[in-house]
Amino acid sequence: QVQLVESGGGLVQAGGSLRLSCAASGRPDSTYVMGWFRQAPGKEREFVAAISRFGGTTVYADSVKGRFSISRDNAKNTVHLQMNSLKFEDTAVYYCAARLGVTVSQDQQLYDYWGQGVRVTVSS
Repeated sequence: QVQLVESGGGLVQAGGSLRLSCAASGRPDSTYVMGWFRQAPGKEREFVAAISRFGGTTVYADSVKGRFSISRDNAKNTVHLQMNSLKFEDTAVYYCAARLGVTVSQDQQLYDYWGQGVRVTVSS
């Protein structure tokens, strides 16, 4: 079993930055592909970014490419999402997820463990 706990959310003005963190406990963090997803009010949850087990591969949704950056520190069992140039439409609950498979995926159905989510609100 793996527990994921997100932190770092909050309220920020458009154009600002936030850094989300996800702390994993249980099996070693390097066992998992890690991803970030988000769910805006009234919308379905969508993929944001994902990173391979040792950080060599990253994938981003087109909507955040060039603004967001995912990274991981396996020694500390943490994954981060640096969010810059935030827009109003980035407002959502952000979820950290872990996948036992090797392949980096945008498909949330392939992720095995989920955090409780952290709210990010961007004011226009």
